[in-house]
Amino acid sequence: MKTNVKIFSDGSSRGNPGPGGYGTVLQFVDASGKLHEREYSAGFKKTTNNRMELLGAIVGLEALTKPCHVILTSDSKYLTDAFNQHWIDGWLKKNWKSAGGKAVKNVDLWQRLLKAMDGHEVEFCWIKGHAGHPENERCDRLATTAADGEGLLDDTGADIV
Repeated sequence: MKTNVKIFSDGSSRGNPGPGGYGTVLQFVDASGKLHEREYSAGFKKTTNNRMELLGAIVGLEALTKPCHVILTSDSKYLTDAFNQHWIDGWLKKNWKSAGGKAVKNVDLWQRLLKAMDGHEVEFCWIKGHAGHPENERCDRLATTAADGEGLLDDTGADIV
């Protein structure tokens, strides 16, 4: 039986592109009924909001050490619609081209996300951002604090000029 895990994630950037960060909260209940939580965040020198939205989800999934049933909650339609509206299926069929024939942005992160999902059952749930959802607000604070912090990382996969 797979462990049920909740992942909440959010991304932020100060400018688009600009300094950015992600925040992720992972929750699960162990066999004894005890709630476990983990937080993840990091900031980057120059990135985009969409890249940070994806990276928040990726980091949460990559933290899992065994196959899980995951409900991944995000305020990013970019992330959730890619799966719930099956955009990703079309992108894969068209070798990472959009319906209009243009190259899909952030392919490096989409590919990493798909790899991180491997072995898990993942449901994507969209929620309205900045609407008082406790975990989403927490992720937003983690993301914006990371974006505003020191020691920002390089987003090496970004195709940002």
